[in-house]
Amino acid sequence: MHYFLQWIETRLMPPMARISEMRHIRAVRDGIIATLPLIIVGCFFIIIANPPVESWAKAVEPYKEQIVVPFRLTLGLMALYASFGMGHSLARSYQLDGVSGGLLTMATFIMATVPVNLDDKLPANQTLGWLLPLQHMGGAGLFMSIIAMLIAVETMRILKKRKWVIHMPESVPRSVARSFEALIPATVIVLFMWTIRVLLAIDLHALLQSLFQPLAIFAGNTFLGAMVPVLFIMLLWAAGIHGDAVVGSIFHPIWFALLDQNAAAAVAGKELPNLIVEPFFQWFVLIGGSGATLSLCVLMLFSKSSYLKQVGRFSIVPGIFNINEPIIFGVPMVMNPMMFIPFILAPLACTAVTYAAFSIGLIDKISLLVPWTLPGPIGAYLATGGSWQAVCLHLFNLILTGVIYWPFFKAYERKLLAEEQAQSA
Repeated sequence: MHYFLQWIETRLMPPMARISEMRHIRAVRDGIIATLPLIIVGCFFIIIANPPVESWAKAVEPYKEQIVVPFRLTLGLMALYASFGMGHSLARSYQLDGVSGGLLTMATFIMATVPVNLDDKLPANQTLGWLLPLQHMGGAGLFMSIIAMLIAVETMRILKKRKWVIHMPESVPRSVARSFEALIPATVIVLFMWTIRVLLAIDLHALLQSLFQPLAIFAGNTFLGAMVPVLFIMLLWAAGIHGDAVVGSIFHPIWFALLDQNAAAAVAGKELPNLIVEPFFQWFVLIGGSGATLSLCVLMLFSKSSYLKQVGRFSIVPGIFNINEPIIFGVPMVMNPMMFIPFILAPLACTAVTYAAFSIGLIDKISLLVPWTLPGPIGAYLATGGSWQAVCLHLFNLILTGVIYWPFFKAYERKLLAEEQAQSA
């Protein structure tokens, strides 16, 4: 074990650390971290709107749409907010104007979505005007916001390098001069996105979704049917794409259909036919959320890094209720080469262990869908019809993910400690 930890520290982490400091990756990381206050606030409204106790859920149901409004306008617009932060950070790294970089990136991101007018579907005396669909403005649109950053800021950089910008006299206020400097880049960017999205009718969001449609062939009760979805969900998350929104949208309908078959078999008193159903992943694989990060939250509570300790403190409560956006975007796990391996390996290890446990009959198959905001052991117990073995498996996987995260977490902690000490000095 000592030699393994030493290998991670001396061989694996240095190149990963260098990659993590690359200009564009750092800009993505900084932009995402800037959205943390909104993410944390939005997460708590999700918990309020989806309480884990059934009686509470029924009491909240009439008011659910009003409760989730802050969520829709905070976490639900995360990619929009992050686009400004990313563009600002990358522009500053090039010694360009950060505000212009952020605004042009945000404009590029918004122009990837075509507004719609639904007035013809409303009563004659009601109008809403043009509406901007929000389904790609949250985590599902994060990859598009990264593309927007590259288009906008790199266009600014190239045009300024070629001196294709409007320069104002020194007597002109800086805010006015900055606006004129961004005029030509803004024109180029808007025309480019208008051509792509409107004239050529290329839906970049739909294009991304279509790339993963062939993965549906892996849905089923096989080992690959369990491993492949998890692998791609985590790979996409690590690259800044909402893996569950992209890959999960392909598999979730299939998993829920298989769960319905199990429920029907349970009612009829027959043997449950399906092993791979949605709660299989909810309660035994993605413990605490995508990446199985609940154990990492616990490790961070005892971190020597003041930053990681703070992230652990505000992530632990949402994590217990299976909401882990604070830790995914707080550490961050997205675009972080130093945490890339455990972020993918931990869920895959849980998937393999869980599949083996169910396959050999150590645990009863799942027939119930219980509220996803329940703490993990309770959810695992109820989903399997009251199996104490399910609780043991959940806790075992929680410890397993902690063991996997530990060496990488310590290496990342040392890096942040060095940065904190340098700043304090």
